[in-house]
Amino acid sequence: MPRHLTHRENHLVHRIGWLRAAVLGANDGILSTSSLIVGVAAAASGPSEILLAGIAGLVAGAMSMAAGEYVSVSSQADTENADLDRERAELATDIEAERQELAQIYEQRGLDSALARQVAEQLMAKDALGAHARDELGISEITTARPIQAAMASAATFSVGALMPLLTALIAPASWVVPAVSIASLAFLALLGAIGAKAGGANVLKATIRMTFWGAIAMAITAGIGAAFGTVV
Repeated sequence: MPRHLTHRENHLVHRIGWLRAAVLGANDGILSTSSLIVGVAAAASGPSEILLAGIAGLVAGAMSMAAGEYVSVSSQADTENADLDRERAELATDIEAERQELAQIYEQRGLDSALARQVAEQLMAKDALGAHARDELGISEITTARPIQAAMASAATFSVGALMPLLTALIAPASWVVPAVSIASLAFLALLGAIGAKAGGANVLKATIRMTFWGAIAMAITAGIGAAFGTVV
């Protein structure tokens, strides 16, 4: 069989929707929970207060992430559907103008006018709304908003991420909670950055450094505030 007929390309763009939500959830779970624990521990609180703060942060954060992702991605879906309804109405009332509009888009991409017109006619004959959604509006099956998927991915990964610093705080001696949670959480963030980059086909080192750097800053600020004021902020 000719080589060009067996060639396969392994693109990863189809993972964008759930991967973004999953990485955001896990990152927020690790970072917010570890920062909360470090802040409470730095305020010289006891083990029970630290545990309570960590559990409360896990539950509240997971629910917040789920609700926030669902609402925000639903807003995106509403906008996409409104644009599709508008395009559907325009196709029903003036299909020739829509055909010319699509042809102009293809001309701007490099096709000559005759070929652009022919491509527009053939694509619209098969799926007029799909052609305009993809090439005029930039909406495709790969990138379309999926609120439920985003909410579930974010909540689940937030919970997993939050468990890591929480378990570390439970295992570590009371006097070592702050350094133990800080070091472990930075390691978890580095691992998350590497996994997220690997899943998305991105640069692993760059993602790992970025995730660890901002995590360290967030925890340092929280610990400083807790130590300075002696209370949970």
